[in-house]
Amino acid sequence: MQCFFVQIKTRLGRAYDVADQLARREVASEIYSTSGEWDLLAKFYVADDVDIGHFINEEVHGLDGLERTFTTLTFKAF
Repeated sequence: MQCFFVQIKTRLGRAYDVADQLARREVASEIYSTSGEWDLLAKFYVADDVDIGHFINEEVHGLDGLERTFTTLTFKAF
């Protein structure tokens, strides 16, 4: 399994709506509201053969109210 995180910036006042849309898709293992530049932080697990860029494009970028994303790939959990 591949684990990665996506920070999400939403349009003003849309963080809860975007989080709800993402939760309904049931693709993120965890979704948090955050302080600072980014509004949400989502944690994902996908199979090793899944193309992460394609996954994000299909499952995240189509959310209504989303402004931009920042993806962090992970290597090893300690």
